[in-house]
Amino acid sequence: MLQLGDRAPAFTLYDQNRQKWRLADQRNFRVALFFYPKANTSGCTEQATGLSDLLPEIRDVVVVGISADSPDKQAAWDEKNRLGFPLLSDQDHKVARKYGVFGPKKLYGREYEGITRSLFLISPSGRVEGAWVKVSPKATPVELLAALEEIHE
Repeated sequence: MLQLGDRAPAFTLYDQNRQKWRLADQRNFRVALFFYPKANTSGCTEQATGLSDLLPEIRDVVVVGISADSPDKQAAWDEKNRLGFPLLSDQDHKVARKYGVFGPKKLYGREYEGITRSLFLISPSGRVEGAWVKVSPKATPVELLAALEEIHE
């Protein structure tokens, strides 16, 4: 599991427009990286739209979401909700594993492997400034805003 101060694992993934998106290209920007289990589900939509609603307040932060969904599914979800930020496709779970947010889960007594809803705040120098694993959809934007306010004090 990543700890505060750790270097955020580098990665390159395709977004909903099939464009390459590289964490390394975000140097000099703060990045709010959130992982979600499945596009176009109620909890994930609540999480993503909550972050989208924050965009006017956090203009200096790059918001980006990651799930195992295909770029086409991400694009349809983005079009439906007008999210306004990159949605990255991690179909082989390599990035989720690097961030420690892919593994065993339980739902209604059924065990399976999947992405754990999480949020990471990455500094302009590429270090983990905040990490919220198993964060609720509603708490994701609240936690991000509180962390950013603390940093700017």
